[in-house]
Amino acid sequence: MTEVECLVPDLAGVPRGKILPAHKFIAGLKDRGLRLPESLFIQTITGDYPEEDVMEDVDQDMYLRPDPSTVRVVPWYDEPTCQVINDCYYRDGSAVDIAPRHVLRRVLRLYEEKGWAPVIAPELEFYLVKVNTDPDYPLEPPIGRSGRAEIGRQAFGIDAVNEFDPLFEDVYDYAEAQGLDVDTLHHESGPAQMEINFEHGDPLDLADQVFLFKRTVHQTALRHNVYATFMAKPLEGQPGSAMHLHQSVVERDSRLSLFVDRDGKESDLFRWHIGGLQTYLPQAMLLLAPHVNSYRRLVKNFSAPINMHWGRDNRTVGLRVPNSEAGDTRIENRLSGADANPYLAIAASLLCGYLGMVERLEPSNPITGSGYTKAHDLPKHLPDAIEKFQKAQRLHEHLGDLFGAAFTAVKWAEWDAYQDVISSWEREFLLLNV
Repeated sequence: MTEVECLVPDLAGVPRGKILPAHKFIAGLKDRGLRLPESLFIQTITGDYPEEDVMEDVDQDMYLRPDPSTVRVVPWYDEPTCQVINDCYYRDGSAVDIAPRHVLRRVLRLYEEKGWAPVIAPELEFYLVKVNTDPDYPLEPPIGRSGRAEIGRQAFGIDAVNEFDPLFEDVYDYAEAQGLDVDTLHHESGPAQMEINFEHGDPLDLADQVFLFKRTVHQTALRHNVYATFMAKPLEGQPGSAMHLHQSVVERDSRLSLFVDRDGKESDLFRWHIGGLQTYLPQAMLLLAPHVNSYRRLVKNFSAPINMHWGRDNRTVGLRVPNSEAGDTRIENRLSGADANPYLAIAASLLCGYLGMVERLEPSNPITGSGYTKAHDLPKHLPDAIEKFQKAQRLHEHLGDLFGAAFTAVKWAEWDAYQDVISSWEREFLLLNV
């Protein structure tokens, strides 16, 4: 290897870090290694910082500690290059609590203390779009091998996926080279909208895989002269992109499911897990829908939830229980958008379920009809979600008070930046009519 990319996922899930020659990386392992400023974790999606002082004024150094289990080749480079995900620590050896990987670890320790082990399987949706160099111009579906752009919806269409076969051959090759355990690929409802499923496994490992996979898809698309976007709602009038999280809990030692009893019937812990998701997820929506655009996805009749009802094999509700063998009983959290940071979305979903299990929260009865006939009781826009998260002391207790303050400050700063932008809709309908 000639170079090493030292990656740190920030609050938005953007890869930050440093690149250095391989021999210097190896030499650096003997001392404290690379440093970055702690303000990396209060940088907004626009590259700015909140006006309020969340961290100490000094903006001290963080020391990067590579996680050996995450070392992978970067397969799209000509020069031999590897990448490694790093954890962040202060000089005294204490963890940087607002780092997303540490936030997820805090939640996983709660399960570990109970002798439990959560299992996650993400499903990640995204769009391919034409190269767009003017942000005022709407996104469009790309041109496929046929020479035409997809206009209608081709859900599960095999030939529609094959329009971009060379691109996806590279995606699968690059994923295999990195040890990313991707499973099936299929066409979703929107034009050039795809979904990749991951095999179930350890939550931190799966969060790492989703983080790296999103980067892989972005880079592969650029090599094929198109964009890949994980925006929650990139095209108006089309379905949004989700990151559905299938989750279950097993006994740590025996690996037997805690969601069923010895007779194979759904257990109390299963019900309480649902009860916790119903009770706490509305307060945690900011972690699953973190951007202004996220809330455009959460509208009725577009395969996205609008409330916290649950049902069996029902895709119109927030919490779906798929049909399965007893030992595979799981809950599909359909709230999270593809734009969410995978570490934080998984941490939030697992924490809410955990609180239900320890607080013995009973869920509502499952519904059998459409969830869209019920009230829209999820946050409808970013400020609503920020305010709910700010008041969620039970969540902050486990995610960390400093993390809660930092994430809230970043999101208010992003909302303020968005408010400075005048949209084309306002110019179209208000310019000469009011």
